[in-house]
Amino acid sequence: MTLIKARTDWLTLASRGILFSLIWYVLTGGAIASWWIGVPAVLLAILSSTLLLPPASFIWHEFLRFLPFFLVRSLAGGADVAWRAFHPRMPIAPKLIEYPLQLPSGLPQVILVNTVNLLPGTLCAELGEQYMKVHVIDGQKDCLSELEALEQHVARIFGKSLNIIEGDQ
Repeated sequence: MTLIKARTDWLTLASRGILFSLIWYVLTGGAIASWWIGVPAVLLAILSSTLLLPPASFIWHEFLRFLPFFLVRSLAGGADVAWRAFHPRMPIAPKLIEYPLQLPSGLPQVILVNTVNLLPGTLCAELGEQYMKVHVIDGQKDCLSELEALEQHVARIFGKSLNIIEGDQ
């Protein structure tokens, strides 16, 4: 285990410990007497979360750069879906797109899929080992490049670099 990896693991464990301790504090209203059960509960939560969601590098400044990207896409997508819903002819062209994933499995893929589901007009219908099937409201748009841009942003959050795919629909 390298020094950077060990430091990341300890930082992850410490941050989870702080998070779970704060949750316990809020749930108990700050009662000091509750910590006799709170300490084992927090330790069990740290252990469980580490087994279910192993530590991964997370670059906060990239996450902060991701937020405006997500907000702009979300607002534009919401406006597009609203326009289609209120248009007299309701111009939709639903399509199921298979998108090849480059992100490693685990938290990066989970963040990607959840983000796709939060964007208006898209829904991840299936997640495979190296692909995801996405239902889009307008299959005539260039959805693959939008998904690629989203995957690139998520990859940067986790310190990964991806190859740029020139995809056709």
